[in-house]
Amino acid sequence: MGEYMNKELKTPLSKENIKQLKAGDIVYISGTIYTARDRAHQRILDEGSPVDLKGSVIFHAGPIIKSSDGENDYKMIAVGPTTSTRMNPYEPDVLKLGVSAIIGKGGMDEKTEAALIEYDAVYLAAVGGCAALYVKSILNVKGVNWIDLGVPEAIWELEVKEFGPLVVAMDSHGNNLYENVKKKIKANQLFLLADSYDR
Repeated sequence: MGEYMNKELKTPLSKENIKQLKAGDIVYISGTIYTARDRAHQRILDEGSPVDLKGSVIFHAGPIIKSSDGENDYKMIAVGPTTSTRMNPYEPDVLKLGVSAIIGKGGMDEKTEAALIEYDAVYLAAVGGCAALYVKSILNVKGVNWIDLGVPEAIWELEVKEFGPLVVAMDSHGNNLYENVKKKIKANQLFLLADSYDR
């Protein structure tokens, strides 16, 4: 796939931004991102989104939030990626609403992969266990929607600067790092099996 690139992106993302990304590229995002997990995804599809999703970035995450005495005075303590397979039933329909990038861990299924191609979007892999690192890129908690779902499941609107590093794991051209790894593992297994028969 050629040489990997480091990319700095600003939200809202354009289709041109997305089409330039290739699996393996390293991405840093500045602007606004939204956290959303499975319950928020379901509610977006049932009731409509409380935020503008065109060119947006959704982070599969359940943050740890500290609230001061003020009703809307929130501070994010840590935010790490949630396993994205939980969102598989909803993601293609959410991508259809204009989302440009999904951040999570573990990859997503074939239906979501097809939706990334159809709607010009990407899946960005965040590193698990780096919740304290990622929170350093968050400048401000701009707001929250659907807090009735609970802190981890609410949609948190975050102002970020150079949020990352994130790896383009599934791009809008059908390249998928997870599948590439699986193919290499299978090829190695077949090689080892053939080598054992030769002895």
